[in-house]
Amino acid sequence: MKKILKNAGKVLLVILLVLLVVKVWADRTYFDNYDPELPLDPQVMERETVEGDIEFFGLVRPARFEKEEFCIQVRPNERMQAVLTFPLDRDDAVPVVIFVHGSGMDRTFIEEVGTPFNEAGFAMASFDQASVGEREVQGGMLRQAHAFRQLPWKVVNDTRRLMDHLQTHPEIDSERIYLVGASFGAVTGANVVALDDRIRAASLIVGGANIPVILEAPAMREEVGNRLLYWVAGKIFTFVMNPADPIHYAAQTAGTPILMQNAEHDTLVTPAAGKELYNALGEPKEIRWYPCEHPGMYEEEAPIVEDMLNDALQWLLQQDANR
Repeated sequence: MKKILKNAGKVLLVILLVLLVVKVWADRTYFDNYDPELPLDPQVMERETVEGDIEFFGLVRPARFEKEEFCIQVRPNERMQAVLTFPLDRDDAVPVVIFVHGSGMDRTFIEEVGTPFNEAGFAMASFDQASVGEREVQGGMLRQAHAFRQLPWKVVNDTRRLMDHLQTHPEIDSERIYLVGASFGAVTGANVVALDDRIRAASLIVGGANIPVILEAPAMREEVGNRLLYWVAGKIFTFVMNPADPIHYAAQTAGTPILMQNAEHDTLVTPAAGKELYNALGEPKEIRWYPCEHPGMYEEEAPIVEDMLNDALQWLLQQDANR
């Protein structure tokens, strides 16, 4: 029996070492699944003019743009749905702002927020992330966990594939690509800027970094409830998702202007997490604070969120003028 247990222990040790080696390799190659040579095979599904009103966090705002719905290939046998909105009044190729949406959103959110950008002369582009709509992953717990681990690198590399497409679009100025990321889109957007120098400037709205600090958020603690369960889950989450943490890559944004816009009373992406990301970013950078909770939590704070977006627009206009 002792010999059996000893041999079983050796087998278990070997298995653990193999798993550790696989984990180290997987972490080091986390963002490698981007192939700029893969054919985009773009397919336009719809093009229409939109003029009317649209609701934004309880506010009614004008919607005025030309919209192009399309899909592209992001990886072999994997396609991504995306949307472009253009200024109605334009003569030449225009600069573009890629909007990387947050959790619970989809590509259509730019129809709510995009008109001021379109009226100012920008095209807007967004895509459904790998967890959204037709790309939502179905299956059991292990499959869902694997998909969650993949999600950040897919968002980053899908953004880069979207840039590949935009640079071939005849109505887009390929040298004037900007980025706005919101919440999870700001976290992943920071990594996009770090890994791809085609982004000329970026606004990161309520973004943060350093997973252990992010997990201290009161809203997350309240959601789980049990303190022991939360501690165990936090350790596992940190171990699994560590390679996606922008704290590791943020210094590589040096040379690309970044505006961070964070909420003073945010209980989901706390000011502490926002400061972690800001401190890690390369120069030039700026951070602005707004007197609100996480955007979208309270409709009465919608005017402040609107101010955030207006400030991002004015800042991007300034960056575009300084090109």
